[in-house]
Amino acid sequence: MDFVLTEEMVLNDLINTCNQYFGFKVLDATPIKRGWLNLKWKITTNSGVFLIKQYNKERYKLYNHEELLLAFSQQMRLHNSGLPCPKLYTHEGQFLIESEKGELFMLMDYCNGTVIPPGKLNVHQMYDLGRVTGYMHHLLNDGTLGVKKRPEFIPPSREERLTHWESVWNHANNTDKSHLLPILETQYKVTEAINLGDFKLNETGWAHRDLWVDNLLFEEKKISAVLDFDRMKYDYPQLDVARAVISGALNEDNFNVSLVQAFIEGYSEQRLLEKGFIITSLKMLWFMESTWWINSSMDQHSGPPERFAKEMLWLSENHKELESMLENI
Repeated sequence: MDFVLTEEMVLNDLINTCNQYFGFKVLDATPIKRGWLNLKWKITTNSGVFLIKQYNKERYKLYNHEELLLAFSQQMRLHNSGLPCPKLYTHEGQFLIESEKGELFMLMDYCNGTVIPPGKLNVHQMYDLGRVTGYMHHLLNDGTLGVKKRPEFIPPSREERLTHWESVWNHANNTDKSHLLPILETQYKVTEAINLGDFKLNETGWAHRDLWVDNLLFEEKKISAVLDFDRMKYDYPQLDVARAVISGALNEDNFNVSLVQAFIEGYSEQRLLEKGFIITSLKMLWFMESTWWINSSMDQHSGPPERFAKEMLWLSENHKELESMLENI
């Protein structure tokens, strides 16, 4: 049976390792309670302020080690090219450092800024998020990484997805979740109406793949840092756009079109977009993510999954209205 370290024991282990490898003295450590399972601390030292991110052993099993290392190397390339994201530190050339007690962790600069709740960004922040996202996509797809044969997300056929929603409906119906049935019926109807040919599946590229407000820091009128590149892979950059837009512009049931417009204006400084791009991107985001968050146990969601489910619900309920809402963007 593995011995499980307490958070305090993990922190002391990481501090001792940092002291040994980087030679600084830790004066203060403050836990950062964000993210799933991985532990984070802001550490103040005699050499500056840093962030330590420990990788939970169970969650780490979900990652591909080589893909993580690629993501870290690209984060440093983006940082060195002026994108606002944390500088990473290496020990003996490695971004992922192993502590004395076998914990995997990273050391990076601590970035100042505020995490803004979903739907609460102002127009200046949204514009700058668009600009920075466009610049990130430009750098990631400048040819340095090349292209891959297949993106991460392979859309299933309409028939496969309809079968999925039938199965979820039946499970909810058989487990006394009748209050969820109208929601699931809406997903089925929207799936029937979806045209996969509209999704521009040839527009693949490298993307962040987790671009929502919890992974962003802001100052009053601009973005101060893009965080957490762990999921960066070859996929669809348009899904980054849709995820950032729905995260920043949807406040409860109010989708602020002026914020969408600001994001697209900022993004278009870096990459030209066709009219209607955001409509297609939001529909594709729903097609990919709806099955992740809308299910027969969604009434038990809390935290980020609850927010993501609300976004998917809003997109399904307003599927037909997206064209009229966003026709001028």
